[in-house]
Amino acid sequence: MTDPDPHDEKKSVRTAQVQDAIPGLLALLSGKKRVELENFSMEIGDLELWIPTGTGAAPVGSPAQVRIKPTTLFTETFVPQSEEFVGRIHEVRLGATKSEGGSRSRSLVIGGSTYPPFVSADHPAAHPPVFALDVFDMAVPLSKVLMENVKDVMNDPAEWARMNVKKYGADMITVHLMSTDPLISDATPAAAARTVEEVLQAVDVPLIIGGCGDPRKDAAVFSKVAEVADGERVLLNSVTLGMTETKTLDVVARAAKEHGHAVLGFTGLELNKAKELNRRLYEYLPPEDIVMDLTTVALGYGLEYSFTIHERARHAALMGDTELQQPTISASTNAWAAREAWMKMDKKYGSRGLRGPLWETINALTLLLAGVDIFMMMHPAAIRTCKDSIRMFAEKDAPVPDGVAHWATMKI
Repeated sequence: MTDPDPHDEKKSVRTAQVQDAIPGLLALLSGKKRVELENFSMEIGDLELWIPTGTGAAPVGSPAQVRIKPTTLFTETFVPQSEEFVGRIHEVRLGATKSEGGSRSRSLVIGGSTYPPFVSADHPAAHPPVFALDVFDMAVPLSKVLMENVKDVMNDPAEWARMNVKKYGADMITVHLMSTDPLISDATPAAAARTVEEVLQAVDVPLIIGGCGDPRKDAAVFSKVAEVADGERVLLNSVTLGMTETKTLDVVARAAKEHGHAVLGFTGLELNKAKELNRRLYEYLPPEDIVMDLTTVALGYGLEYSFTIHERARHAALMGDTELQQPTISASTNAWAAREAWMKMDKKYGSRGLRGPLWETINALTLLLAGVDIFMMMHPAAIRTCKDSIRMFAEKDAPVPDGVAHWATMKI
């Protein structure tokens, strides 16, 4: 049997002494807010600290504080910062009235912005955004949601255009000459021009004329259409840098200038390419005849990148970049390329009849906030919603619709 360790005995004695002293120490500390110790030392082995969260422990003898749960949202005033920009977006007129050499009931002016869109009610847009509804010169595959609106007129572009204007209130009509594609029907430029003539007679709004994407065929088609629609101030959609390789860019630009039309320069999400194309077009046309298409990608497939490109272009233009000071267009119909917009999905995702138009609406509203001036769209409900939103955005001190003000507490 071993003798007890004197060190352990002393440690036990000290522990007992401390424990005996604790009640007295607590009594001495009661009601004290501050304690100063002199010539004090402490030996610590394993130490565990517990720090309470919140406002801290209540003083000894004081009643516990009760935290009151807020019943309203925090209210604060926002004062927007005033800024000045040196740049201005060029104005482009589309469509021509009889007095202007055409036959439209009115012409539309886009561009003219001197300030980022909808940032300040004190800096309203020079001209409101314009909405065009699509028409195709041949039957094309469409989702069921879109087809139910156009199935009766799909084989008649003129009637299709008339319906879009009279029934759905389109500001413009986009005529897509898909049949001219050499890989589809390879329709002649003359046939395409006849289709454009029929649409011009059916409606009195400005037109956007879309090609098939083949640079050589588009050049031939646009030249013929420009001649037939002389003076009508249509927007030829589109010219590309690819046309410089096929040596057809000058053909389209010269035809547009000769017959009084505007051109749409298309580039794929690359501002340096957009600037390069504009520089080439400036050799033939004034800035007032040029619109930019920087590419619209569908929600879920890169819409945020499209927004970034458009916003960068607009801010650069307002800050003085003269090669980006052209109004822009968005093919918001690209939203329908997203399968989530039209495919049958679980009920929790909602019906296709609502989901598709919402997809297109979100595409358009997103790029509206980046400064886009023209929207090419397909579903009438999407256009209607966008126009209602623009009215609310543009109105100074506009009342907030019921329910929207409480979005932070809404359950979806």
